[in-house]
Amino acid sequence: MNMLFMYKFIIVILIGYLIGCLQWSYILSKIIKKVDIRTLGGGNAGASNTVEVFGWKMGVTVGLLDIIKAVISLLLIRYLFKISFLENNMLNLYLNGTGVILGHNYPFFMKFKGGKGTASTLGMLFGIDYRIGIIGFLIILTVTLLTDYIALGTMSLVAFFILATIYLNFGTACTLITVFIALQSFYKHLPNIKKIISNQESRVRDALKKKSKSKYI
Repeated sequence: MNMLFMYKFIIVILIGYLIGCLQWSYILSKIIKKVDIRTLGGGNAGASNTVEVFGWKMGVTVGLLDIIKAVISLLLIRYLFKISFLENNMLNLYLNGTGVILGHNYPFFMKFKGGKGTASTLGMLFGIDYRIGIIGFLIILTVTLLTDYIALGTMSLVAFFILATIYLNFGTACTLITVFIALQSFYKHLPNIKKIISNQESRVRDALKKKSKSKYI
């Protein structure tokens, strides 16, 4: 691999990382609620914790914005590198999407303490192809509703991402990237999975129904 390709890949990842650093849970909680979301609830900056702390309306807003930022980032790369939909060489899109997820999870201005990357991963799927994104959304929604745990829905999403990449024959490099994303997601959700096993994890329906007594609501 020559240096030109190496520089291109670095730029692609960097663009994704900087866009991923638009940490909407943190930004909106600071602007609207005047607090750091990471000091509340599960202690992370993401849509699921926003739902738990501030309610489903703000949580859904954060989730949509995190999906949109990934879509915008991948569309930008498509424009810059003239990548058509579902063409064989998808590596730039996969690298950029990974950059978005890393930016969301480890934003530099938040001392690298961000979210878990679920919405950004879903946005990456939409950026690759809207049909893959729709299937991914239906999978995470269905599994989450059936099990009542967003962590299990997320695990099903990343598993689907790996299988879809293999099925569409995007190449070994893209497949390895999806495995990395899946491992990253598993690591981020490991505390939730342990709580599910010990029956201590908050259920989605309970989080949506309960009326929080937090002074920030």
